[in-house]
Amino acid sequence: MTALLEAQHVTKIFGGGLVKRHRTVALEDFSLSIGGGQPTITGVVGESGSGKTTMARLLLGMESPTQGEVLYQGKDLRQLSRAEWRAFRRDVQIIFQDPFEVYNPFYTVDHVLTVPIAKFHLANSKRESRALIEEVLQAVGLRHEETLGRYPHQLSGGQRQRVMVARALLLRPRLIIADEPVSMIDASLRATVLDNLRQLNEEFGISIIYITHDLTTAYQISHNIIVLYRGSVAEAGDVELVVGQPQHPYTRLLIGSIPLPDPSRRWSDEATASALGKQIGDGLGCKFADRCPHAFSLCLGKMPPLFQTNPHRAAACYLYQDRPSIRREEMDKVFIWRTAS
Repeated sequence: MTALLEAQHVTKIFGGGLVKRHRTVALEDFSLSIGGGQPTITGVVGESGSGKTTMARLLLGMESPTQGEVLYQGKDLRQLSRAEWRAFRRDVQIIFQDPFEVYNPFYTVDHVLTVPIAKFHLANSKRESRALIEEVLQAVGLRHEETLGRYPHQLSGGQRQRVMVARALLLRPRLIIADEPVSMIDASLRATVLDNLRQLNEEFGISIIYITHDLTTAYQISHNIIVLYRGSVAEAGDVELVVGQPQHPYTRLLIGSIPLPDPSRRWSDEATASALGKQIGDGLGCKFADRCPHAFSLCLGKMPPLFQTNPHRAAACYLYQDRPSIRREEMDKVFIWRTAS
């Protein structure tokens, strides 16, 4: 079955011109396939600068890869016709981090809902358009009489973000890429937006790529998870395994940084890197070696492949070199394919 959206060995490098020669590898040899089977929620986590947003922009066609290709139904995004781009824009929707920046402050929030209806000919009359808008607002827990006719600043951050979820739902997409969708709204409202996303997956059969730096929310909503570090996959697989029993030293570091509601618990400092790991040169070996307490000579030579440590998890770490390795384009083979319960 042809995947809806697929990244094949995608690398994105910024800089490197004649004037500005510094090069930043934002994403390196990244592969992912979405939409070929059951709709699922895939979390993508990592600290700032790990390549999460670059990955999203590449999947959306907002950036072109330096190497590799992004395919929509088997065709490179750079080769899509106008009609195919239109289909792509309907099938693949985005929910941005800052809901306020998406709105034009001179228009009521109705504008972000009526424009896609008109552009994609979703209704034949104003009455149908109104009914469709009320339906999607109700689906995300908003009352139309308290939402429509208001300007963005008259709604809370959570309400504005739920309107954007409703906007995405209007088009009945097959995939939604949600880039830090709850990071700029109150903690008390995050659960509501996460429930909305889960509902899109369960009730409407929409796959979701949930991008965040927050492992807690990724664990709450995702079936599978990808941990990125400096543009490369550190660990991937079933979210219960990766978060519950982290294997890569970087994943363990992320888990250890999550605050727990226990005043007697002291946060531990990051483990000291091994003396050998600190000797790694630029562009060589494991990217985490200079921070890793377990680094040894093999880590300095070349990037580790993904070792499949069990049927539903893989880690890019030489600590597991006795396990079979898998190609990076096979990463999704360790995923759990299921609908949310």
